[in-house]
Amino acid sequence: MTPSVPLRELSERAAEHLASFGAEPSDLYRALANNEAILQAWVEMAWGIRTRAQTPRALRELMILRCAQVQDAGYQWRDHLVMALSAGVERDQIHALASWRSSDLFDDKARAALAITDEMLEGSVSADTLADLEKEFEAAERVELIVTAGFYCMVPRVLDALRLEHPRSRLSIE
Repeated sequence: MTPSVPLRELSERAAEHLASFGAEPSDLYRALANNEAILQAWVEMAWGIRTRAQTPRALRELMILRCAQVQDAGYQWRDHLVMALSAGVERDQIHALASWRSSDLFDDKARAALAITDEMLEGSVSADTLADLEKEFEAAERVELIVTAGFYCMVPRVLDALRLEHPRSRLSIE
């Protein structure tokens, strides 16, 4: 698939900014480099969610994988599978992610986070889901989880519009 915008080399400033997070210039960042202000905002948001949050990284990575899974976003899945495993997500949980509601591999915190993720993907969050989230998390943590779900529900749509879906887009954990 041909990207819908040119894949640009990052400016020295943008490359240094990205490197400060330990990141490499992926095709997504190279596409966003067509608008350096958007690239900077994206990197700040994505890496802020990844590195400055209070909630466990493994929990947020499960949410991110769920967004990728539901939207069949192989690019996001591939990148975040590595991060999820590094953050301590168990392979069994990843295998069970599609059936998380009936699996005993997810505790109440994970269930609340995955429920908000699924409902945000559907476009409407129920009062019951918000109440369950409130039982498990403080207000600041709820904001993190809601923003994580919202941002990573958006990512596959951006990848699709930029035509950056990975050629090996099958969702596997191999």
